[in-house]
Amino acid sequence: MFYGIIISMFYGDNKQHHKPHIHVRYQGDKASFSIPDGELMSGTLKTPQLRLVQAWITLHADELMADWELATSEKNIFPIEPLK
Repeated sequence: MFYGIIISMFYGDNKQHHKPHIHVRYQGDKASFSIPDGELMSGTLKTPQLRLVQAWITLHADELMADWELATSEKNIFPIEPLK
């Protein structure tokens, strides 16, 4: 979580979108973003928060991909540094 933006990755969550992604919540908005390109896949997010999430994905693409591989294998993932 950073700046009130909640980032989630769910275990075994590769059936709906069929590609690596994260889920984002912010003040009632919900969205999914692909990894590693940060493309908005579904949902809505206010523009300032959308840009923050995309910047965070860019900075942590390798870590996110590693966590995605772990999560889809039902293994524990590692925390990733928030934006500061």
